[in-house]
Amino acid sequence: MEFQQLEMFAAVVEEGSVRRAAERVFRTAPAVSIALRKLEEELGAPLFDRSERNHRQLTPAGRSLYSYATRILDMRKEATAAIKELSLDEHPSLRIGTLESTSLYLLPRLIQTFNLVHPATRTEVVCGNSERLLTALANRTIELALVVDVANESQFDGHLIVKDELVLITSPEHSLAQLKKVQVSHLAGEHLIVQGAKSVLRERIVQAFQDAETAFTVSVENIAIEAIKRMVAENLGVGFVPLMCVREEVALGKLATIEVEGINREWDLWLVWLKDRALSEVAHAFVDASLSAAKYLENPKLSVGGKEARTDNPQAIVMKPSREIRC
Repeated sequence: MEFQQLEMFAAVVEEGSVRRAAERVFRTAPAVSIALRKLEEELGAPLFDRSERNHRQLTPAGRSLYSYATRILDMRKEATAAIKELSLDEHPSLRIGTLESTSLYLLPRLIQTFNLVHPATRTEVVCGNSERLLTALANRTIELALVVDVANESQFDGHLIVKDELVLITSPEHSLAQLKKVQVSHLAGEHLIVQGAKSVLRERIVQAFQDAETAFTVSVENIAIEAIKRMVAENLGVGFVPLMCVREEVALGKLATIEVEGINREWDLWLVWLKDRALSEVAHAFVDASLSAAKYLENPKLSVGGKEARTDNPQAIVMKPSREIRC
């Protein structure tokens, strides 16, 4: 089985006729027909139902081969493009998608470790919600993404990088600040400061309040996590954020954190990519660096591979100015 045979086969399927396929691949119609016949002989099964001469339908074997053929041809294009990029540019590039919170509190550590292995790589970071980032992966506009809740997405592969948790944050002067744990119902009447409508975090909050049949008031919405933290510190309301985002403020006494029963507090961060896309060398290196770096975060509740991990200096994170970050 050769690439040229697969190209001819895919062209016949997509063009609907041998003649148009031949024009597309710059071969004669008899040459295309011979290539199809050789494929069928090699596979031992017909690829087309030829009962209707002018209306070729794929057989089950043909449909299966077409699925594999398109992936094989796409991978060849990617490999060719990657090698050409390396030959034309000694500085390879990598496009990564990430959540806003992850870009601030996890990604710097990952990039720092990655830079030790690939210091010349140009890294572009695109921020968005999980839905947008998974769409970007599917459209191949980014190569990797750091997202939440993708364990059941069949078209993606990846690694669990960090297990964090969602917490309620309040001002230290708030009436709930001295409590370690509350129920969702205890938040009735509180003014919530929340992210945009498309965020996984907001969907979790809304679902939890609906399940608890508890009314809530949104006082401010569609704002970034850093703005949520500032407003909560000023006692303008309460909010939910990943724990990694507020460790410094809690340590300094600027915010209080509370566990809320009745809400899914798990906040698993995954580094994912398309299953049918061959990762570039630098993407593979970033995956390896991410698995190595995550265990050094200062968070006894975060783990990689089931082992607790700490670091004595979580602020010692350096991002090179040559990196581009777009949010």
